[in-house]
Amino acid sequence: MKVVKIAVTGANGQLGSELGELAENLPCCHFLFTDIDTLDITDEDAVGTFLTREMPAFLVNCAAYTAVDKAEQEPDRAALLNASGPLVLARCCLSTGTRLLHISTDYVFDGTASIPYTEEDPVNPATVYGRTKREGEVNCLLNPDSLIIRTSWLYSRFGNNFVKTMLRLGKEKEKIRVVFDQVGTPTCAADLAGVILKIIMASVANPRYWKPGLYHFSNEGVCSWYDFACAIFRMAGISCNVEPVESKDFLTLAIRPHFSVLNKSRFKSAFGLEIPYWMDSLEKCILWLKNENRT
Repeated sequence: MKVVKIAVTGANGQLGSELGELAENLPCCHFLFTDIDTLDITDEDAVGTFLTREMPAFLVNCAAYTAVDKAEQEPDRAALLNASGPLVLARCCLSTGTRLLHISTDYVFDGTASIPYTEEDPVNPATVYGRTKREGEVNCLLNPDSLIIRTSWLYSRFGNNFVKTMLRLGKEKEKIRVVFDQVGTPTCAADLAGVILKIIMASVANPRYWKPGLYHFSNEGVCSWYDFACAIFRMAGISCNVEPVESKDFLTLAIRPHFSVLNKSRFKSAFGLEIPYWMDSLEKCILWLKNENRT
């Protein structure tokens, strides 16, 4: 069997780390995991040299500036990583024939909708993070063979995220306050990593399976951050009182979308992949953390 070469940027982040875990079970693939210390995606010469030398069939871009509040204070830095970097990758991948899979976010929407967002809905980012990620999408689409996946409320066994923060606070405090008027879908990075690799492997077997364009992916179901926190404590066996509060009582530098539910119909139709329910995936994540003594 021919070995497929897959490059992954942002390999030390949540999604990159999950891809690294799954890579161990794919001997038919040769992964090139890179992060800022080994490949600067904003350096066109470096990216061009890397792709020309390695000639990967696919590149999964997990690299991004994801500090939503800090981005309000560092807009140029956020734009460099979230907009300029994807433009460099799109250009270089186009020149080497590398298929680019780029990860984006629900923050491209303003969160004022009342029904799940489709890919055709107009974007209106309300934050620096959202605006720069939208610029990154537009730049990626300059390469007609790019595939973009928007996701929401990502968490993982690795890195820093809401699940790990709640597990820590639940042990430290008797009561915490969590907003209840922001609604979305928690998405396990392991599930997203899994579908990314399924898309890649299916596209190797059948090149027509690769369908460039923009797609939404999150776990199934809907909840508030309050519901999410309660579920985390219940599954982890942590006794901590969760007090629901409004967003106005929990001020942040960046405005959070009140509604971040994504319609996944296009994704399901294009790729025919089943998507797990968010509670089932959360339970698996917490069980893993418990077994690793990380809770």
